[in-house]
Amino acid sequence: MNQTEKDNILEVSHLKKYFPVKGGMFGGVTGNVKAVDDVSFTIKRGTTMGLVGESGCGKSTTGRTILRLIEKTDGTVLFNGEDVNSASRKRLRELRTKMQIIFQDPYSSLSPRLPIGEIIGEAVREHNLVPKDQYNDYITQVMLNCGLQEYHKDRYPHEFSGGQRQRICIARALALKPEFIVCDEPVSALDVSIQAQIINLLKDLQEKMNLTYLFISHDLSVVEHVSDTIGVMYLGGLVETGNTADIFKEPLHPYTKALFSAIPMPDPDVKINRIILEGDIPSPANPPSGCKFHTRCKECMGICKEQEPVAKDMGNGHMVKCHLYDDK
Repeated sequence: MNQTEKDNILEVSHLKKYFPVKGGMFGGVTGNVKAVDDVSFTIKRGTTMGLVGESGCGKSTTGRTILRLIEKTDGTVLFNGEDVNSASRKRLRELRTKMQIIFQDPYSSLSPRLPIGEIIGEAVREHNLVPKDQYNDYITQVMLNCGLQEYHKDRYPHEFSGGQRQRICIARALALKPEFIVCDEPVSALDVSIQAQIINLLKDLQEKMNLTYLFISHDLSVVEHVSDTIGVMYLGGLVETGNTADIFKEPLHPYTKALFSAIPMPDPDVKINRIILEGDIPSPANPPSGCKFHTRCKECMGICKEQEPVAKDMGNGHMVKCHLYDDK
């Protein structure tokens, strides 16, 4: 393994996740919903990759398939060079401590029947991460690191605000001493002021613990603030990836340009050339031929309807899948 491979904590290659569609008289499989369709990217250790796109484009399914919360259809996921999908049940159990997730809705992801101390510490006991005589102090320290207080241990989820519940979810993930965390829209259900607190907490924890994040969101302003690299998804596939600064400075794919034109600007004097996408998002059960975006693209050419574009490096690792750049 060379140095570059060691720097990559996560390597995703040609990942696919199809959900079967059943129908007909005998309930047989009549097709597939292509939720994730040939996705490839890498994340360097200690960095954050933002994954953006419209609702239903496959962002959350990508994150959960990487963690093997749902099984892949095809492709490979390497975590620290190890194939996650080839891991035995025993090895996968060990990997669970290194790969965690923070869910979008903190309330529904917390058991209403358990106090907070039990919720945060349940997996710690299950994996025997700390000696029994150090358990209480360890859970207290994890809670303090996440902005919670020791007396919160005996309270239940319904007694907390949305921001506090998300801190509980973060503490639950961090209690297992992970290296990689999928943040599945962790601030989308929170007020703007609370969003800023949670984002700052995540960044502080990343710096202190050398954490790596896959940050899934539809809020581009948040992604710009937290991410080192960005992947833009459309209908199950990545259409553009690269450094955050490069993509925000010069988005290349027509879909990325449309997304970025919708970012609200605080200055009313700044005029934005809004790009309005016409038509509905095609069904992932029956995606268009060629480029999946061609049905809504104002720059569509004949080749776009017939041939799927391949990813091209436009410099500095800025990759784009679009026929507009075939000659570059």
